[in-house]
Amino acid sequence: MPVLSLLDGVELLDHHCHGVVRRDLDRPSFERLLTEAGAADGVFDSQIGFAVRRWCAPLLDLATHASPDDYLARRAELGVDEVTRRLLGTTGITAYLVDSGFEPEPITSPAELAGLTGASAYEVVRLERLAEEAVLCGASAEGFADDVRRLLWERSRDAVALKSIAAYRVGLAIGPERPSAAEVVAATERWLTIVDESGDVRCADEVLTRFLIWEGLDRGLPLQFHVGIGDSDVDLHRCDPLLLTPLLRATEPLGVPVMLLHNYPYHRHAGYLAQVFSHVYVDVGLATHNIGRAAGRMIAEILELAPFGKFLFSSDAFGLPELYHLGSLLFRRGLGEFLTGGIDSGDWSRADAARVARMICHENARRAYRLPPS
Repeated sequence: MPVLSLLDGVELLDHHCHGVVRRDLDRPSFERLLTEAGAADGVFDSQIGFAVRRWCAPLLDLATHASPDDYLARRAELGVDEVTRRLLGTTGITAYLVDSGFEPEPITSPAELAGLTGASAYEVVRLERLAEEAVLCGASAEGFADDVRRLLWERSRDAVALKSIAAYRVGLAIGPERPSAAEVVAATERWLTIVDESGDVRCADEVLTRFLIWEGLDRGLPLQFHVGIGDSDVDLHRCDPLLLTPLLRATEPLGVPVMLLHNYPYHRHAGYLAQVFSHVYVDVGLATHNIGRAAGRMIAEILELAPFGKFLFSSDAFGLPELYHLGSLLFRRGLGEFLTGGIDSGDWSRADAARVARMICHENARRAYRLPPS
């Protein structure tokens, strides 16, 4: 039985991603965008580099395993628009949930990304960016909380989710208590002093992080957390999702979905949390394209404990259409291997496997985010 047969024709809903770059890229720029490392050296001699040559090259009319030089030359020859059209057009993604809070350079908006393939697109709003916007607009320590609340409701009026990058700013050992108004004012005063002295408007205070999280929960939209691997700004040992356990206990009664993104190398821990907390959902996100042919093993490991109804697809693609193509293809391949293995060993029927494939690929996300049917 072909590994992908169960997933052929099944739509994907990408519940966490970013826009794509709309400019032609030289080799260093391409390699910097290919991984979270931000460095060009040795990228093609890695799992993701080999995956590009294996799976993306044929879509650019090249032989499988074309050399990096040939691949990049052909990419430049076709131009960014044609490359983007070809690579996004193969994913089977029918809807994107786009994190609009990370724009180190101009990238497509949610509407522009959707327009490239005729898919739907929805916005995910970053909480930390709202706090920083409030400060940039002149918020005082006493007025900060109200300014953030106003911005939150304005910016999320048409959004389907919120996101915290606490993992990058303070780590995930976040206290479970909602901070008092006095604590928020004191923390804001400390932050404004730092801003005045350094000019760095970067929200990296644990009290303010808790404030933002609880305000986000009050909004009632699903709340995404970056977990696990990221770029060099992340202290990985502070990104284990088990550190969120006290906060998850405190927030479970609210019933607001908490979405743990990426999770590698803590994906088994995330699977456990999805099993024991009713409001926790998980994915493997950017790890899928980063670990290439090993993606199937990772998917099997997170599904050791994660209920099939709590596991979602995301690419976390940023900048390169290659990451959308690889994220979707390697996810289909890995999930197909897992489900087909269960059929072959008699652990579930083919009908059950096909039903689980639909759940994981799009139905779970539509239910959790309350999205309309495709």
